[in-house]
Amino acid sequence: MSAPELTEQSRIAVFVTCLVDLMRPEIGFATLALLERAGCEVVVPPDQTCCGQPAFNSGDRASAHRLAERVLALLEPYDFVVIPSGSCAGMVKTHYVELFSDDPTLRRRMADLAPRVYELTDFLVRVMRVQEVPGQAQGTITYHDSCSGLRELGVQEQPRRLLRLIPGIQIKEMRDSRACCGFGGSFSLKYGEVSSAIADEKIAQAQATGAQALVMGDLGCMLHLEGRLRRVGDDKTRVLHVAQLLAGELEGQ
Repeated sequence: MSAPELTEQSRIAVFVTCLVDLMRPEIGFATLALLERAGCEVVVPPDQTCCGQPAFNSGDRASAHRLAERVLALLEPYDFVVIPSGSCAGMVKTHYVELFSDDPTLRRRMADLAPRVYELTDFLVRVMRVQEVPGQAQGTITYHDSCSGLRELGVQEQPRRLLRLIPGIQIKEMRDSRACCGFGGSFSLKYGEVSSAIADEKIAQAQATGAQALVMGDLGCMLHLEGRLRRVGDDKTRVLHVAQLLAGELEGQ
């Protein structure tokens, strides 16, 4: 089933994600600002909680199933669901169907919702067909392709296309922007030394570009890389979510 056409009557639900809600709510506000430019009704369902990804990745399918069923019921009334996170969007859009494999009713409901679920930059490019953004930043950036957004949702060119709409921004690509940052949720807790080594390699690639900011679309990756940058003594490289840059909502810009 295909997604509906975007109209002025379309209702867009923003699934904020746990990390954005708890750690960087400004990313959520930037997301709202970008979506509201379309003139649609943008709603943040107040009862949203975790998408179930941590439980799913840890093998606790029962807990993940309960959360997924709750999220499905919360989001299915809306015409579109937009998520400013490749990992959470990937969980909802691709893994919920797997979680509901033994329940034909839930699987059918999820099959109806899945085409309406989008990662933020994918929605801005493919559905809203954005040709201009309010961001007015200047400087050089390099972009990190988060694993889930890239490999589960095909998000790679979309954020770059949008960032090129900011006249003062120059994108300098890393040697391997597609390589993992080492976070991987609980992976970084279970395998701390490996996680840090992977992060250090990613940081070295970013620093080699000479870019002033490292930009990405997943807050988990952001927190991981920013923390590692500061631990190795780099206090200059900014770490930003793509929504912040596109919406022009940056402190000290």
